[in-house]
Amino acid sequence: MKRIVVLGSTGSIGRQTLDVVRAFPQEFEVVGLAAGNNVQLLSQQMAEFHPSYVFCLQRPGELPAGVGFLPMEEMVCLEEANLVMVATTGVAGLVPTLNALQHGKSVALSNKEPIVMAGAMIKEYERRYGGAVLPVDSEPSAIWQCLQGEDNDVQRIIITASGGPFRSTPLEDMASVTPVQALKHPTWQMGRKITIDSATLMNKAFEVIESHWLFGVPWDKIEVVVHPQSTVHSMVEFADGSVKAQLGPPDMRLPIQYALFHPQRMANGVTPRLNTRVPLSLTFEPLEEGRYPCFALALHAAQQGGTFPAVLSAADEVAVTAFLEERIGFTDIYRVVERVLAEHDSLPGQELGELLEADAWATQRTAQIIRM
Repeated sequence: MKRIVVLGSTGSIGRQTLDVVRAFPQEFEVVGLAAGNNVQLLSQQMAEFHPSYVFCLQRPGELPAGVGFLPMEEMVCLEEANLVMVATTGVAGLVPTLNALQHGKSVALSNKEPIVMAGAMIKEYERRYGGAVLPVDSEPSAIWQCLQGEDNDVQRIIITASGGPFRSTPLEDMASVTPVQALKHPTWQMGRKITIDSATLMNKAFEVIESHWLFGVPWDKIEVVVHPQSTVHSMVEFADGSVKAQLGPPDMRLPIQYALFHPQRMANGVTPRLNTRVPLSLTFEPLEEGRYPCFALALHAAQQGGTFPAVLSAADEVAVTAFLEERIGFTDIYRVVERVLAEHDSLPGQELGELLEADAWATQRTAQIIRM
């Protein structure tokens, strides 16, 4: 039986993780649940899964007998836990991820930002302490699955992108895009922040960064293509020209389950199957980078290294929140993040303290620029 801690249990990925746990009651014991401010849902999850420990930014009232209140960075170190799902957003998942790896845990990583901010550090912790990073994000999971059983040179990684809701919107109309429009993703049902990142294609740049660190693939061997159907989740081309692809419906429970049971594949009646009894078209289009300026901006920051990726992550989070609250426009997300990166004096980024300092600086500076 796997004893699991779920960080971000009330968010989109956290809830779907518990869907998988619910489908396999004999396979999992929930040791800990951590949430943000959704106390009501966390209370319901406590009543169903009976964790030994919980955490919430807004502390619940009286906890059930035998349930302790424990910060996330300590919860992941519990001796009785052997699997940690990191489904938080932003910098919140960084220290718990490092702590879990330092204690030899398997970390199912859905939260993009920790590996964007600290990819080299996370891989070093994995090597040094014996923990394992299990990709949950759909595209890195697809690449991971394509690489199973292969001991061959990778020629190219091809990451697919739906193109978001504005793939064909006239560029002159982009400045007037509203949060309601941007949250209508054409194929995926996701949390609000990642849905906006999908509209700007910031998330696709994050996936390139993830793939670079997770699989040790050079930047120039990772490409992004637009695939509106979201059926092919990514592809890997090998030295002989053969291409392997991972296909499936756009449902996050599939990569979640793969990570939780790796290397086994378990039959699950609650996850959808690819329906080949109806007409199915798969199309691929070149990425129109001029439509998605955040994409190139993010990759440039990542390739600069140091603390630039930490600043990128923090600035994007603050800017997306401001857009959702209608304090800035859609195209202002790029403008704000670009300015914060331009003002940053990078540190080497080899120490956790430097990354956290850069995150704090970028969070404060982005908020100041938005208020101007």
